[in-house]
Amino acid sequence: MATTLLLINPSTQKIPISSNSPLRCKSFPLITFSGISKQTRRKPKPKPPEKDNMSATVPISSAPSLLAHENEQDAGDTSLRNQLLPEKQVLDIEQEAYSIVVTTKHKKRSYASYVTCFGVDLSPDTIAVAMVYFVQGVLGLSRLAVSFYLKDDLHLDPAETAVVTGVSALPWLIKPLYGFISDSFPLFGYRRRSYLVLSGLLGALSWSLMATFVDSKYDAAFCILLGSLSVAFSDVVVDSMVVERARGESQSTSGSLQSLCWGSSAFGGIISAYFSGSLVEAYGVRFVFGVTALLPLITSAVAVLVKEQSMQGSTRGHNPLVSQGFIEGSKQNLIQLWTAIRQPNVFLPTLFIFLWQATPHSESAMFYFTTNQLGFTAEFLGRVKLVTSIASLLGVGLYNGFLKNVALRKIFLVTTIIGSVLGMTQVFLVTGLNRQFGISDEWFAIGDSLIITVLGQASFMPVLVLAARLCPQGMEATLFATLMSISNGGSVVGGLMGAGLTELFGVTKDSFNNLAYLIILCNLSSLLPLPLLGLLPKENPEMATEESADIEMKSN
Repeated sequence: MATTLLLINPSTQKIPISSNSPLRCKSFPLITFSGISKQTRRKPKPKPPEKDNMSATVPISSAPSLLAHENEQDAGDTSLRNQLLPEKQVLDIEQEAYSIVVTTKHKKRSYASYVTCFGVDLSPDTIAVAMVYFVQGVLGLSRLAVSFYLKDDLHLDPAETAVVTGVSALPWLIKPLYGFISDSFPLFGYRRRSYLVLSGLLGALSWSLMATFVDSKYDAAFCILLGSLSVAFSDVVVDSMVVERARGESQSTSGSLQSLCWGSSAFGGIISAYFSGSLVEAYGVRFVFGVTALLPLITSAVAVLVKEQSMQGSTRGHNPLVSQGFIEGSKQNLIQLWTAIRQPNVFLPTLFIFLWQATPHSESAMFYFTTNQLGFTAEFLGRVKLVTSIASLLGVGLYNGFLKNVALRKIFLVTTIIGSVLGMTQVFLVTGLNRQFGISDEWFAIGDSLIITVLGQASFMPVLVLAARLCPQGMEATLFATLMSISNGGSVVGGLMGAGLTELFGVTKDSFNNLAYLIILCNLSSLLPLPLLGLLPKENPEMATEESADIEMKSN
């Protein structure tokens, strides 16, 4: 006969629970029972197990000392103890241990049960981030109003409109600076809340001025610049929150959080595109500016949802340590950025991205042509914007479904050539060739915008993937923001070059004789960076899948 002594041994080992137990889906520390296996050399007299020992409990606090003396007993016979111990007592002990763990480790979660969206718990922090991204998307409500205001109220030429649009994008060129300021200069003791409130108020002020007092192109450019600054600053703040939340999480969790952000922004963009044209048509541009002024206040309101501890002593603006810390931190960050960017494997692809974005375009001239010459109304242009907003999502799906495993050089080559060819179709609209084929101007404009937007979004995704791949370990967010600022700088240069060419070809708000030549030249210029494809890094298609998957994490 073998002697088996049952001991009650606390352990942190995870033990599966029977299928009949309501706690089978939980994973928590349990009180387990260790047994001494059968001995073959000696057969001592059997000793019946005591009932008191079977139902005894051991305090959780005594676990370390017991574990130190009973390590050798952890490999006991599980089937034997299950036979000797009633199932009801096992469940009682499991439920007792589970209640202890829940009250100690998950006490805060017992007060709230969060709804899940895109696989992410909608906690107050997550709701704040999603709402800020939603505001960024819905602020597109004012884009058509700004274009009609500059054209009809201020009577600007296409070249002047292109300059104002280019100037409004300047705040997006220095996004890393906003991160340095937010991290080094807490306002009223907060690095996130205070700057979200300030960004919302600044945006509301800028659009309120546009709705009331602005009556010159210089005032309009200044107010549009302020509005762009408020969006750029809030974007950096919420991006830092996303990075902090995603740090240490799995790729699935990080991707779900980024999907929530993208979905919120896209939803806001679709809503604004639907109403942007109809509101201008029905109530005028000043009314749209007034409605837009209310939207940034949402950013200020949701700042109270951000969970952030106050930093003691950070509200004292005269504290020299704050300024000194900011200067030293900024200096070290600039040195690290310069060290990373000056490396050939980072500098050369960044140069290609800048040149690829710096080609001129004729968007302002085409807006004047479609409204003044073809008579497109604001309501119709709003429908076109709705189509393009949906088309941008299709472009992302096209890249994720078919292009993410393709080498970057091949993607840039093919999409640039096809985009240049499709861009030439605007010549049909300018010369009226589409009507000879029985296609109305409205349908041709919608179809042309749909195809070009899908291809443009699919061709821009490799830029994000390339920038994400270039970021070294430890400074992903800062260097990615810098690379995106360089890319935005190329877009600004391209817009200013387009304004210069518009002026050179004599295209005005009333004269469009040379618009076809301007379109042809701008589309051909987009092919100029192709001989520099050798600046991009070589890669294997198999590696592209894993590397492009990191875009959700590094794109902040």
